[in-house]
Amino acid sequence: MQVSELKKQYQDNQPFPHIVIDNAFNIEMVREVERELSGFSDWDGEKSFYGSSKKRHCATPGKLPPATNTLLNYLNSAEFLLPLESLTGISGLIPDPYLYGGGVHSIIRGGFLKIHADFNWHEKLQLHRRVNLLLYLNSGWDPSCGGALELWDAKMEKKHVDVMPIINRLVIFNTTDFSYHGHPEPLNCPENRARNSIALYYYSANRPENEIRNGKSLDTDYRPRTPGEF
Repeated sequence: MQVSELKKQYQDNQPFPHIVIDNAFNIEMVREVERELSGFSDWDGEKSFYGSSKKRHCATPGKLPPATNTLLNYLNSAEFLLPLESLTGISGLIPDPYLYGGGVHSIIRGGFLKIHADFNWHEKLQLHRRVNLLLYLNSGWDPSCGGALELWDAKMEKKHVDVMPIINRLVIFNTTDFSYHGHPEPLNCPENRARNSIALYYYSANRPENEIRNGKSLDTDYRPRTPGEF
C-alpha cells in the first residue's frame, strides 16, 4: 500500500473512513488463494437467518489450504499492521489469532448479508473492534451476479458506495456502531460460482466514546434499508 497517498483519502471518504484498493497484492499469490478456495468444502458452518443466508465460513487455520494460511498470517503480521495503523490513524492495532467472525467467507447463489454494523467488543481478547478488512477473490465477476458491498450513512438514509467483489480488490474501513455495510441483494450468480473473500478484523485496547452507541456489544446490528425489508 502507498500509505502516504491514501491516508487523507481514507479519512475523507464518505459515509465513514474507508478505502478501496484495486490490485492490492501480488496477483499470482491472490490467484492461488482463489484457486484453493474455489474447491474448498470443509466449512465451519453456514449462516441461514433473516440477516444472512447461504454464507459459508471457516476460521479454523488447520482446515485452510497453505496459500490461504500464508496470506492470513501476512495480513496479521507487524509488516502489514504498521502501514494499516498509518492508513487508518489508529495506533496499537491488534490482530485476532482466533479469527472470530472472520477468516474465509463464501456466499453462494441466493445468499445475502443484510446491512449492519458489526459487534464492537471481542469478549475473549477483551479488546475493542476498530478496523475491518475485506479482500475479494472472484476472477471474471459479472456485475449481473450482484454481490456489491454497500456502504450506508449513519442514519440509514443514503447509500454512498457500491463495491463489486472483484479479484484482488481490498476494502478497509473503520468499525463503529455507525459503519453500516453489507450486500443485501440475493446473489444471482451461477450455481457453480460463489462470492469468496478474506475477512479480518483488528482491535485496540481503547476507542473514542463517540464511535459506540450503548457501550460494549457482542451482537451484530442489522438495519432495514426500507420499512418492512426484513
